[in-house]
Amino acid sequence: MDVRTIGEAKVLMVPAEGPPLGSERDATDLIGDALSMGAEAVAIPVERLHPEFLSLASRMAGLMIQKFTNYRLDVVFVGDISQALAKSEALRAFVVESNRGKGVRFVDQL
Repeated sequence: MDVRTIGEAKVLMVPAEGPPLGSERDATDLIGDALSMGAEAVAIPVERLHPEFLSLASRMAGLMIQKFTNYRLDVVFVGDISQALAKSEALRAFVVESNRGKGVRFVDQL
């Protein structure tokens, strides 16, 4: 993992290769890495997300995002989630609300 400056923010860039992410423990590990490297945000490629992450019923997204919020670190999920959005009105609403606020973003690319 490396830290990149994007705009004025230092962002921990999570590699696209590696085990699936989706648990609170995964979030805690990334938060520790980000804080130790002086990052203010973490960018996670959607390819790294657990297959159930975008299913809101699994609660993975909410629990993981809450950890980032608790530590006041921004999190950006990077990549195409259009297929998941097409299947879930609730996910579409969640992404729209997340992107309106601060701290959590879903983007196609950085």
